[in-house]
Parts: sequence; C-alpha cells; structure tokens
Amino acid sequence: MLSETLQFLIHTLFGLLATAFGLRFYMQWARVPFHHPFAQFIIRVTDFAVRPLRRVVPGWFGVDWASLKLFFICEIVLVTLEYWVDGYPFLIAGWGVAPGFVLLGIAAGLQLALQVLILLIIAQAVLSWVAPVSSASAMFHALTAPVLNPLRRVIPTVSGVDLSPLAAFVLIELLLMVPVTALERAARLMIQ
Repeated sequence: MLSETLQFLIHTLFGLLATAFGLRFYMQWARVPFHHPFAQFIIRVTDFAVRPLRRVVPGWFGVDWASLKLFFICEIVLVTLEYWVDGYPFLIAGWGVAPGFVLLGIAAGLQLALQVLILLIIAQAVLSWVAPVSSASAMFHALTAPVLNPLRRVIPTVSGVDLSPLAAFVLIELLLMVPVTALERAARLMIQ
C-alpha cells in the first residue's frame, strides 16, 4: 500500500514536471506566442530550473536545450525512482545498468511527448468546433500546427472536414507502437 502511494506521488510529481519542461521546449521550438496565459504559466512553473541550467546549457540554433534536457532528466529520475520503490536491486546490479535506465527514461519521455501531442490535437479539434475564434483555440492551433500543417498539405478536406488530426493520431500511434516500444524493450533487457 505504501509503495503504491509513493509510486503514485512520484509519477504524478515528476510526470507533471516533465510535461511542463517538454511543453516549454515544444512551445519555443514551434514558435508559439508566449503572451497567452497558458504559455506564461508554463514559463513560470519551469523557470526555477530552466534559468539556472541555461547558464551551463545555452540555447543553440533557436532550440531551448535546457528545457529538453530537464524533460529527459525528469523522466530518467522518474523511471529510476519507480524501480527503486519496486525494490530493484541497484546495489547488486551496479553501474552497468545505468545506460539501461537512461534509455528507459528516454523511451518514457518519448511516450509522454507523443501522448501530450495527442491531447493537444484533441483539444485543438474540440476548440475549433466549439470556440474557433477564442484565444485558447489560437494557442492550441499554434501548438498543433507543426504536426498538422504538413498533413493538411497532403490530405484534402472531405466535405469541409479536416482529416489531418485523424492521420496524426494514426502516425503517432505507429510511432508509439514501433520505435518507442522497441527502445523500451531494449532498455528493459539492459537492466535485467
């Protein structure tokens, strides 16, 4: 009971923190306007760690590498702590399992990023039907544009219905099923 509670708290805390760092990286990469309250919230929640790390890991090619690094660090720590709570024998396994936990954290980070992208696409699609001219709709449109715009160029609308979110779901699920799952399997083999 105690270990399940601890795992829930660890997963919630580090999952939310990783999501915030990932969104900060993604919003900066996608050139999302930072004047929206949601963007301001993400900046304020992550500033405590991103600003100090930027002194060591500066942005390069217009990419916020500090946020991306913190995203993956959170996921690696999350996976490691979950295994620790489950009773993984770290002392017996030694440092040889460290690369496996790093790969497992990267796989978990990729999985989280793709799942958040699915949620953003769903939110954008719903807002485009309910409140197409709201500031929230504009924000989610900017967040999903890097994924949906290339698909919109290839997939025509059918009777005024945009099918690019459906195509994005299929592609994201394929990414989750094939390369991310393969990376996770390889990492789990390294820590056994």
